[in-house]
Amino acid sequence: MVLALKYRPKKFEQIIGQDAIVKTLTNALSQNKLAHAYLFSGLRGSGKTTTARIFAKAMQCENGPTPTPCEICENCKMANENSHIDIIEMDAASNRKIEDIRELIEHTKYKPSIGRYKIFIIDEVHMLTNEAFNALLKTLEEPPEYVKFIMATTDPLKLPSTILSRVQHFRFNKIPEHTIESYLQKVLAEENIGFEAEALRLIVKNARGSVRDSLTLLDQAIAYSSGNITLDKTVEMLGVLNPEIISKIFKLILEGNKKELQTIIYEIKDYDMEFIIDEIILFLKEALFNGSLPLITLQRFFNIINDSKELIKLNSDNEFVLSLMFFRMIEATKPHKIDDLIKNLEQKIDINAYKPKEIQILPKGEELFETLTKKLFQRDSELGECFKNSIKFISYENNILTWESCPNPECKELFKRYFSPVIRPLINEVFGVGTKIDVKRCPTPQHQEEKKEIKPSTNMLDDKPTQVINKVREIFGSDVEITKINH
Repeated sequence: MVLALKYRPKKFEQIIGQDAIVKTLTNALSQNKLAHAYLFSGLRGSGKTTTARIFAKAMQCENGPTPTPCEICENCKMANENSHIDIIEMDAASNRKIEDIRELIEHTKYKPSIGRYKIFIIDEVHMLTNEAFNALLKTLEEPPEYVKFIMATTDPLKLPSTILSRVQHFRFNKIPEHTIESYLQKVLAEENIGFEAEALRLIVKNARGSVRDSLTLLDQAIAYSSGNITLDKTVEMLGVLNPEIISKIFKLILEGNKKELQTIIYEIKDYDMEFIIDEIILFLKEALFNGSLPLITLQRFFNIINDSKELIKLNSDNEFVLSLMFFRMIEATKPHKIDDLIKNLEQKIDINAYKPKEIQILPKGEELFETLTKKLFQRDSELGECFKNSIKFISYENNILTWESCPNPECKELFKRYFSPVIRPLINEVFGVGTKIDVKRCPTPQHQEEKKEIKPSTNMLDDKPTQVINKVREIFGSDVEITKINH
């Protein structure tokens, strides 16, 4: 049996690198607080499907739900053999249509035959079509009490938000390389196979965080090396650069030894360029964390690597790209080049001719107020005239503009009409946005009341004769005959 299947975890405590998820699930089992739907997402080989199977077994165990399945009851045995009739696994990559989901929904209508729950494990759930997701929504939100969904995916971003809102989402982390390496050491001890630590480290590095891929490569290495895994044989098997060559390359770069570099470049020119670049980046990453190279040098190296990637896209000759990259790195390690540049700059700059900038004196409030008035005149002469004659500057302190306002009725109407569209924006422009305005009202002048002329009461007899006649006719009618008026 291959190692990936032989050492596949059967219990929660055998799962590596996902302690937080294991703790949450075991607590939920202990307290019998189980959700109706779960989503496990993460990189391939991080333990999603394995955890789903163990979780399903823990829910079906006759002593359960329990975080420690007994492994001896019929439910546990059938779960370990992947033959439990109430644990239904579905590969959404090959069963992605709406008809497949409708068939699954039909199964949810029937109660479990043997176990406590009817559990559906849907792997690579992100492969379902939109129609299939829509068909699953209602059942996923309110399934029967005996139904549980456990979904797994490597790409949760492809799932609709309506699905994500209906599940408990567990994100499986990338497993650290040292954790996988320790695990592989235990496996090799169980298998009684010798190994070199560097060879094991190279296998883990190429597995890129996947336990399953690590075990698959380990199987391959055991077969290739006839039971004793060495670094040289592992390098040959993987078809990769020996890490010692990368170390030697950078040793020669730091020494500035172009001749020996050319020899190594000729030896490695037939390797895949992208893989060589990846190995160099991994080496520099380690150098960053262990502090073996200055940060400024690392930055220059990464800039050079980035330029080299562009040349690779143009299908340039491997030997030329490697030579150019490594020789540029040699030049990047020479600090005297920077010193020469500084000296050249100092020679070009006449220090004595340098004058400090004059301190800019901000304009006073009165000057700003005059600028405001001018801008109002430019915008509208009538408005500017009113502002000039009616508004008197008092002060400008702490972003507060204080003025005295004495407008006549016509100017007052102009100010009301144009304050928001014209005056306020110009104040913000001249004095700054957020300037507050404090208006002092003009004092009302105390006018002496004009003495009114007291006209003597008019007496009809004092009027002239003609006026009297007209008045009499006005009162008594025009047909009145007047013979004589006595004074």
